[in-house]
Order: sequence, then C-alpha cells, then structure tokens
Amino acid sequence: MSEGTELGRFLRARRGRIRPQDVGLPPGTGIRRIPGLRREELATLAGVSVDYYTRLERGRETRPSPAVVAALGEALRLPADALQRLHELVALAAGQAPAASPDPAHTVRESVRVMLETLRPSPAYVVSSVNGLLAANRPGLRLFPGITDWPPEQRNITRYMFLHPMGRKLYRDWDRMAAHSAAHLRAMAGADPDMPALAQLVGELVVKSPEFARLWERYDVQARSGGEKHFEHPEVGPMCLHFEVMAIFRTDGQRLVTYQAMPGTPDHDAMLLLDMASPREKTTYAPRYES
Repeated sequence: MSEGTELGRFLRARRGRIRPQDVGLPPGTGIRRIPGLRREELATLAGVSVDYYTRLERGRETRPSPAVVAALGEALRLPADALQRLHELVALAAGQAPAASPDPAHTVRESVRVMLETLRPSPAYVVSSVNGLLAANRPGLRLFPGITDWPPEQRNITRYMFLHPMGRKLYRDWDRMAAHSAAHLRAMAGADPDMPALAQLVGELVVKSPEFARLWERYDVQARSGGEKHFEHPEVGPMCLHFEVMAIFRTDGQRLVTYQAMPGTPDHDAMLLLDMASPREKTTYAPRYES
C-alpha cells in the first residue's frame, strides 16, 4: 500500500467496485485480476488516454484538470461525499492542500457543557473530528456501556465500535453501522489524511481489527448528519433512537451529537432509563486533558 499516492489508491479502490455491465460495457473475455473495471475501460469512460490514467493511479501525474476530475467522478459513479473527497485528494497530490493541522482541540467550551445538561434526558455528547469522546451528559455516556473502562484519552466512538468488547454487542445491525463508521471517518479525513490523531487511530484499527481494515480499503466516503441507530443495550434493553449531528462553530471540527425518541414509545422509555443513575454518579463527563 506504500506505492503511489492516496489519490491513486482511491482511484484503484473505486475502480475495482464497478463491474463492466454496471456502466454498459460487455464483460469481455479472459480472467480479470480485479472484479471491477480495467484501467483502459475507465479511461475510455472518462475520455482520457490509458497512459494518462495509468500515470494518475501510479502517482506520476498529480495535476488533472477540473474537467478530468469531473469526468472521473462521473465514470466512477461517485456520490457527492466521495466526489468531494476526490477533489480533496487531487488538491493534496498537487501540493495545494493546506499544511497539516495539529491534532483536534480537546477543550470543550463551558457553554457547550451546559448545553449538554439542558438536553437531558436525551443522550448527547461532543466528539472531535476523528470521533474522540470529549464531553457527554450522563445518558450520553451511559449509551456506551464499558467505555469508561478506558482512560479519557482512549475514549473514541469509532475505536469503541471496533475494539471494545461491548462495541459489537451494542449495535443490533453492527455490520451496517461499522460500514457507516469507516466511511464517515474517511469523510472526516478531508484533505488532511496525515493528521496525527487520524493517522494514529487508523493505524491502530487497521492492525487490531480486520473488519475495519477491509472497510477502510473500500474508500467509501459518507459524512453523516443524522439518521437512526438500533441498540441492544445491556442495561435498558432494545431501543431505536434518532440522532442529529451538528458542527460546533469556532472549534477544530468538534460536533454535537444528540439522540431522541418519540414520547410514549418503548424506545423513549428505554432512553429515559439511561438518565436514571446513582446520585453519586457524575452528571456530565468532560475530561480536561491536553492534546
């Protein structure tokens, strides 16, 4: 995987996921080394020479024109998030991306911590750009059983999903959620794949989780702004919660995540139980550590 550029790896991965018949091409004869399109087939669809496209994949061409990028995106059938990622990787390969940023800030504003309390009994928490858990109200923290077994600097929602013993048991549809999680992390990478916090997290997950390694190499890109999650919580039972993700202004990628359920439903009752903890338990989790 060290050969070429991140742009080239992205193109190869996405090319390998499109069958000839998906784009109106005959399957052809002979054995294919990859299940997807050959380089010459994609080059034809994008209207570029095979030599030019090959140089793009191998990192020898780093400045494709906007028209070529648009044609590649159309040929690869990229959705909006993945197309944005392609543009970012083109800029990165051309040396036009901004310098690598420092690790995401871990300081959560006092006003945001107060907001977490006002949202109770709904679970709510703040995450960094790479899904580090920075602050949470009581139901938000209890939503992830066992995450407090880890020290604060290790508490990361993506790490929890793939590496914590409870991560696989918590989500009723773990396979789908895991795919979304890896694709969301790809989207969060943006034009700065060498961000130290991202490189550390991805490196750890690739080594320790074969499932994550497989999903990461798919190069799916999907920034999530809301939806629903199905939980099989060991303390409060099954519940389906709707969630919203909101960017926090003037932070280095911090996001506020909130969960809701329709009042009067079993899902809402289960959610309320998350806020019923011992009086000795802290109401808000907001570690003050430096990165």
